[in-house]
Amino acid sequence: MKLLLAGGGTGGHLFPAIALAEQLMTEEPHSEILFVGTARGLEASMLPELGWALETVDMSGWAGIGGFARLKVLGKLVKSFSQSKDILRRFSPDVVVGVGGYASVPVLLAAKTMGIPFLVHEQNAWPGLANRLLGRWAKRVCLSFNEADRAFHSGATVLTGNPVRAAMEKCPNLPDDKLCLLVFGGSQGARAINRAVIAALPYLAEWRDQLEIVHQSGKNDYAATVEGYQANGWPKVDVQPFIKDMAQAYARATLIVCRAGATTLAELTACGRPSILVPYPHAAGGHQSGNARAMAAKGAAMMMEENDLTPERLAKLIGGLLHDRSSLVSMAAAAKRLARFGAAARLLHECRAVLAEAS
Repeated sequence: MKLLLAGGGTGGHLFPAIALAEQLMTEEPHSEILFVGTARGLEASMLPELGWALETVDMSGWAGIGGFARLKVLGKLVKSFSQSKDILRRFSPDVVVGVGGYASVPVLLAAKTMGIPFLVHEQNAWPGLANRLLGRWAKRVCLSFNEADRAFHSGATVLTGNPVRAAMEKCPNLPDDKLCLLVFGGSQGARAINRAVIAALPYLAEWRDQLEIVHQSGKNDYAATVEGYQANGWPKVDVQPFIKDMAQAYARATLIVCRAGATTLAELTACGRPSILVPYPHAAGGHQSGNARAMAAKGAAMMMEENDLTPERLAKLIGGLLHDRSSLVSMAAAAKRLARFGAAARLLHECRAVLAEAS
């Protein structure tokens, strides 16, 4: 199969695409795979390091900008549409999968005009703008949550779940020989979480020599986060702007403090890890708060809204869980029960079904 994966920008869009690519190469090692994204997205730095082929288009986002800026985006859309057609001609894919993000828009529009079948994969319970617009022409709209079905009216929706990278599905059980706190706010970091964790350290002094902390800060907050740990004399800390091997980080973790994006939750459940979820308050449709509430209701996580994220409250929650091994084990088991294993294989099955229908 010749598969083209369009979209990215953030880990939430990119990582499911990587999981699908891994699944295809496992099942059909002689396949050809091409990613298409932008030079500014996470894909530009991550995919070449992982050995995946990437081409870029000059496209930018639409949401949250004013009228003049939107005119500039429309100009970029014309240019990136032409770039996308050129890429599609050269690569000649059998099928295209759009994983969301603004980079997917010109590629899927070009595929539509060229008669190349495409699918979209939606990670969230409320779809992003790109997938809502382009889903009407997709041969399949593959959903991670049943609730997303209400945004699409073509009748082509199918529940596949949200693919996670293969190593996530092989994550070991909760470690019992050490304590490790994993902190991250998505691929770009989260300043509110970074600052709250650093400010909470004085209230976690009893754990200073016992608790290892692995912290993904994001590039912009890296220096301040490192300085914060140093100022508090925390000896066992590993701060990184971006963690390349998240599967290994999850495997080390006893407890996780993070956002509540759909891909993050898919990874938490696949790995079976207890978490304190701090949903991003400006997520479209408040979907991260909904995600976090659903996890908390199932006993798989604790939830703390960003407005309530004080150092004292966060430290109390972290310390209480570290003292209560049985609660950590119970939350880990509850998370594991929520996992949708095999989502990448189901998504690949839909790609093959679309190919069969087109032949």
